[in-house]
Amino acid sequence: MEPQGQYVETCSCELMCPCNLSLDHGATYDFCRVTLVFDIREGEIDGTDIAGLTVALIADTPKVMTEGNWRLGVFIDDRASDGQAEKLGQMFGGQLGGPMAALAPLVGEMLGIERAPIGVRHDGLRHSVRIGDAIDFEIEDIVPFGVETGEPVRFNGMFHPVGSDLTMAEAKRSQINGFGIAYEGKTGLSKSEFSWAA
Repeated sequence: MEPQGQYVETCSCELMCPCNLSLDHGATYDFCRVTLVFDIREGEIDGTDIAGLTVALIADTPKVMTEGNWRLGVFIDDRASDGQAEKLGQMFGGQLGGPMAALAPLVGEMLGIERAPIGVRHDGLRHSVRIGDAIDFEIEDIVPFGVETGEPVRFNGMFHPVGSDLTMAEAKRSQINGFGIAYEGKTGLSKSEFSWAA
């Protein structure tokens, strides 16, 4: 079964992140720094069960993401066995095909893979992530003014490894410094259900 679960990210751009509109649109600043968090509820990779584990990627990219030369670090849940960690590292490093493989050519430098305690909480519109001493942030999905159902606003038709429709969010707090990549998260995305095959 392909990995399924919930997704959260925060990046350094102002609302809204131009890179999420299209990877070839320049970031708000001279870079885009982003943390991508995959909270896997169920699934397997090549027969290895990865249910209940979390993986986070932290990237430092140029203003225009499609120019490549991304610097990328991977955090793997310290509850993962060696076998699980190896498979997760391969999948999220883009070596096993699937959505991450499409981004792999953009990565210029792998900063490493680190095991760390990862905690993710989903509480209605709020999503919080803590990764060891490196990362601590919370985003909140944005409910547009005048929307009486309380439904947050979603992008549709995106090019993104998690899917084409993600919920727009903003960072409520952010302390991020992993693999030498430090930034303040400002905007965010979430997806209550992602699913993809490696």
